Amino acid sequence: MDMTWLSRRQPQLLAILRIVVALLFIEHATIKLLGFPPGGQPGLQQVGSFLWIAGVIEIVTGGLVLVGLFTRLAAFVAAGEMAVAYWMVHAKMGFYPAVNMGEAAILFCFVFLYLTAAGPGAWSVDGPRTGNAPIR
Repeated sequence: MDMTWLSRRQPQLLAILRIVVALLFIEHATIKLLGFPPGGQPGLQQVGSFLWIAGVIEIVTGGLVLVGLFTRLAAFVAAGEMAVAYWMVHAKMGFYPAVNMGEAAILFCFVFLYLTAAGPGAWSVDGPRTGNAPIR
């Protein structure tokens, strides 16, 4: 099966990945900072706590990745935060990610690491800002 037609859409598909991952990451931040959506874990956190600081990092880096501004730097910081989250929180609860609830942290870490290398793709503030706007 010839998939070269899909290869031509790589910048747009990369942008869709960037946007969806950023929105999911921001949701993790709003649970910690605003208690929204209700019932989400770990829930609203006390200002200045370890998880509250994580929420601030997530909302800032998630917002930057969402719009594609300083994407590589923001994604690198977010990947690092997720690596720390996995090893400091999840790994202590058991070896297997499916058991220690660390699957999201691992996925976020590696998708953000990929975005660090790949850049923002199409539809980003970084493209026009740096003069590297993809065609169409």
